[in-house]
Amino acid sequence: MIVLLADSDKKFVNEILESWSIPEVPVNAVTSIADMISVAADGDVSVAFLNADFLWAAELDAVSYLKDHNPDVEIFVLCEQKKLPAAEASLSRGASKYLIKPVAVATLENAVRKALQKQNNKKNYQLMENQVLEELLGSTPEMRKILKTIYKIAPTTSTILITGESGTGKEFASNIIHRLSKRADEPFLAVNCGAIPENIIESELFGSRKGAFTGAVNKKGLFEEAEGGTLFLDEIAELSQAVQVKLLRFLQSREIRRVGENENRNLDVRIIAATNRNVIEEVKKGTFREDLYYRLNTFHIDLPPLRERRSAISNLIKHFIIKHQNSTGKTIRRISQPAQVALKSYDYPGNIRELENIIEHAMVMAEDDEITLEDLPENLQPSYIVPENRYLLSSPATQKNEPESEDISLAELERRHIIKMFEKHKNLSLTAEKLGISRTTLWRKLEEYKVELDGH
Repeated sequence: MIVLLADSDKKFVNEILESWSIPEVPVNAVTSIADMISVAADGDVSVAFLNADFLWAAELDAVSYLKDHNPDVEIFVLCEQKKLPAAEASLSRGASKYLIKPVAVATLENAVRKALQKQNNKKNYQLMENQVLEELLGSTPEMRKILKTIYKIAPTTSTILITGESGTGKEFASNIIHRLSKRADEPFLAVNCGAIPENIIESELFGSRKGAFTGAVNKKGLFEEAEGGTLFLDEIAELSQAVQVKLLRFLQSREIRRVGENENRNLDVRIIAATNRNVIEEVKKGTFREDLYYRLNTFHIDLPPLRERRSAISNLIKHFIIKHQNSTGKTIRRISQPAQVALKSYDYPGNIRELENIIEHAMVMAEDDEITLEDLPENLQPSYIVPENRYLLSSPATQKNEPESEDISLAELERRHIIKMFEKHKNLSLTAEKLGISRTTLWRKLEEYKVELDGH
């Protein structure tokens, strides 16, 4: 961690070095552009003071060069009054501030202390965020491996494919990747490809020209809206072949073309795609392009269902209670033991999204500051017996002399639960909302279970 001072005025440089009073932060002083480039390339610069004459040299943008090699560097431009326009222009390229010469050493030291404190705060926040992330996603060996991968690939621009059941946290993971990337200050846009009608999804994604089709207007698509940032394409396997071709073209050339236009537009957008389907099977069936799959699959993250990372349930419950306390007007301080047992024993076919819906439901139903078993949705309310002052779970299946749940596969438990919820609500959209899964996924599962859908 060093401070770079780049100025051709040797007298000024010597005065700064002789008076510098922060011994733990050394100053690497240079008086030539070549030496400045050499120091910047090492990647250890935390704070840089650049004379305005050093901003451009042989068509090299010194500010951008420093930022490329030292992403967190704070850059201060030193200038005389006549060089003020060049110093002001550098702010738009990433410099933090300009200082009018003559500048006292105390001013530089104060700037360094503030910049280092800001960087330390950012690192501490990062450590805290990582700890929270690990607590929310779970501490199983599989999740620790996934988190390690996320931390490694987040700073890159690589395309990522995230798979897993509905509600496992694919959008949450993609948002974390964006926040840990160099694009964190740029847009993060999420779009559910299965929720947009097929006849308008192309214009929604890529934009349109007025008159291109009935009702078309000149507008940006989501790709242009996400310029410089990240576009999260959920349910990517729902895209038609025509839209898949345009997405593939963008991944190859980084260009898009609005519907009805001949002009190509070059964009800097990172793509993170997600699906709950088996993409390999979709490729074999011919519904998903193989070349697109390989373009998207630079890195693959497969999120396990919540039932396989139960260690995260308690922390997720706390997280959702805090998240919904304002909207529900409730401050929950306790969860009764029977309610805790029910929450930790349930298999969550809708995964994290279903857990959030359950907690929001329970908070609304709670009479005071405690969530009880009666506050949970009906499907989480098995009967309880209390021998020796201990709560033991007794499932409805046991009461009816049906096989114990542990003798039933998870797939069968999920099938029964989904059918039960659909029979209760008699409505695809409402059932999907209660389960925490998409309407498309629910429809596909009910078709698979051969449930009559006429009228729904």
